[in-house]
Amino acid sequence: MTDSNGKIAGADTGASASASPSASASVAAGRPKITLPSDVTDKYEDWKTGDAAKDAVLADTAARIDATNDAILRGDTGAPGLSFYYRDKALSDAVAWVQAYLDANLSFTGATRYYEPKVTMSGGGTASVVYCSDESKGFNKNRKTGKVDKSSSAQSPYVLYNTRLAKNGKGVWQTTNLISKRGDKTCAA
Repeated sequence: MTDSNGKIAGADTGASASASPSASASVAAGRPKITLPSDVTDKYEDWKTGDAAKDAVLADTAARIDATNDAILRGDTGAPGLSFYYRDKALSDAVAWVQAYLDANLSFTGATRYYEPKVTMSGGGTASVVYCSDESKGFNKNRKTGKVDKSSSAQSPYVLYNTRLAKNGKGVWQTTNLISKRGDKTCAA
């Protein structure tokens, strides 16, 4: 489940502490307020395209990342952000992901960089987003002791994400499917 530095492989780690593109839309559509601890930082690079529709998809994708991290950090598989930003198979997968952190008695700390987002609008209220993350400055933390594991990992810190989204009746782009591939050459920078 975890690699040698303790990071859960393929984890969607990070948080919205720095410049989340979803911040301006946080009140719209009853969006849950997500505040993460100061020791967790996300950096979203080039998450604005200038196209309003694509930027809305990216904002909700970033908010989904933040919601997942919030649930992991709080240790709450029922965190409101999960069912707000996920649905269908992706929701059950997200709940299982948070539970995996709980079962391993882990949380995390550090910084994650999200970059090279590519949005494809599919029509009919659906879209896809492919993006990379660099987890090299993020580390698992023991939930009970607070000890941070900074040992080297044999696994790549780069993860490629491929997501499908659907716009709900409130205008929120919810993730319906998410696939991640650690070590994908597309993301190795």
